[in-house]
Amino acid sequence: MRTYSDYLNTFFPGVKVQKISVDAGFSCPNRDGTIGVGGCAYCRNDSFTPAYCAEGGSVASQVRKGIAFFSRKYPSMKYLAYFQSYTNTHGRNLDELRKLYMEAIAQEGVVGLVIGTRPDTLPDPVLRLLGDIGTHTRVFLEIGAETSCDDTLRAVNRHHTWHDVEDAVRRASAHGLHCGLHLIAGLPGEDRDRILRSVDDACRLPIDTLKIHQLQILKGTPLCARWKCGEVAVNPFTLDDYLDLCVEIVRRVPSRVVIERFLAQSPPQLVEAPRWGLKNYQFANLLAQRMSELKTKTSPL
Repeated sequence: MRTYSDYLNTFFPGVKVQKISVDAGFSCPNRDGTIGVGGCAYCRNDSFTPAYCAEGGSVASQVRKGIAFFSRKYPSMKYLAYFQSYTNTHGRNLDELRKLYMEAIAQEGVVGLVIGTRPDTLPDPVLRLLGDIGTHTRVFLEIGAETSCDDTLRAVNRHHTWHDVEDAVRRASAHGLHCGLHLIAGLPGEDRDRILRSVDDACRLPIDTLKIHQLQILKGTPLCARWKCGEVAVNPFTLDDYLDLCVEIVRRVPSRVVIERFLAQSPPQLVEAPRWGLKNYQFANLLAQRMSELKTKTSPL
């Protein structure tokens, strides 16, 4: 199985590359009233925002702070400016978007952009802008899909459809952009088969990467409140069950698609369930061990 590091090495051979998160002050159309309010039922943005982003400051200053943090250990590392918080193609005109993106890639050591966004905020003019920037630096899109089931998308207040995902990915790919999809395993009402169907649906699209993680029920979210009062049925994965699911995901994802990661890792004090206490590399080691054990059991004598 190719790793995300292997994938990046195809573009930046022989160079260690690290994402640097950026909070450029974007909003979300599902929060600011453009298409909805309240946000996604499970979302708590501060659960994945680095401290140097929370402190504010310009895009350039955030990138420099991130580089200062990582360069202490890896002086020769290069960086991808990761526009991560909220929806990073929404609510700004093209000139404003270009200025923000170019400010990031102008920083020494930055070799590309990663733009986190939604499938319904990628009009053709924005894709043309990103495609233009992509002629002189790498641009990677991370599109939040979460599931291919429209009933689930409605239940968690996403305010987009799977058709929106398909349309966005195909148009982005036509503009020469590297596309990744984000999926969440264990959303309300979804069992193992439904999750795997979303993986299959995603892999039929012209994507390069998948980012999959377990649903975390985060304190202070609408989902947590509804789960605690019994209004919504969510059965958080056990670690063993989730490992088994990930083994099956690895088996069915085609080799052209790289799985970026399998684990969400929020601050423990914000997590109601499941509480595994694992870091990404620890889960990756457990998954490799599980796959090796299963391969040994099924190998002929």
